[in-house]
Amino acid sequence: MRKPLLAANWKMNQTVSESLDWLADFNREIAGVLNNKDVDAVFCPPFTALYPLHQVIASQKMDICLGAQDLFWQEAGAFTGEISPGMLAECGVSYVICGHSERRTLLQESSEMISKKCGAAVAAGLVPILCVGETLSIREGGLTQEWLEAQLYESLDFWDGKSEIVVAYEPIWAIGTGQAATAADAEAACAIIRDNLREKGAGFADQVRILYGGSVTPENAAELMSGANVDGALVGGASLKAAAFAGICRAVFAENSQG
Repeated sequence: MRKPLLAANWKMNQTVSESLDWLADFNREIAGVLNNKDVDAVFCPPFTALYPLHQVIASQKMDICLGAQDLFWQEAGAFTGEISPGMLAECGVSYVICGHSERRTLLQESSEMISKKCGAAVAAGLVPILCVGETLSIREGGLTQEWLEAQLYESLDFWDGKSEIVVAYEPIWAIGTGQAATAADAEAACAIIRDNLREKGAGFADQVRILYGGSVTPENAAELMSGANVDGALVGGASLKAAAFAGICRAVFAENSQG
């Protein structure tokens, strides 16, 4: 059985002091309730908070992993404003989000760029969380499968079929709208993703964790995670409140224990 993974994507929110307060609150919420044997909890704060959070997590031996929201595919050079895989690793980062729909849309990131970022992450010992998903118009046109297959085909050039990766299905029409996909929608899309992963790495695809992302809350998390191919969640707005994210962790753990 694949262990659930829950990733909190704070986007451009939380100062360093707010991040440290959040971490303390979250640790209190889950103390004695669950640990990383039950659920992998990953926090993706702004770059400014990575090292301060790492220091606290390491000193207190918390069962929490750090993730970054992006990276560049070169280790050094004249790339103003970018951050390298090595810099992230030195800050204690284990995971990195690649290809989030906001970056694809607002910053015009191509699948070729995203594939390079994922490859650089793997080479540095980081685990990329590759994001794919469709718009409302694609969904209403009945083209979700074709769209996901095209994104995966273009973005998985880096993958050898063996390295650890995570894929997040984020239906763009559900992000930040309060309109979550149904459990059946999430399972159908994640099954498409896993089938495509098998074409790249038949023996390893069943080990890849596939997340759902899009208006996940403590109330709907267990239902959304109930599908056989849904292994966790990439959580946006709800992750900004420690109690809410802890509630999602508990809900997913409870669902997984029953399964």
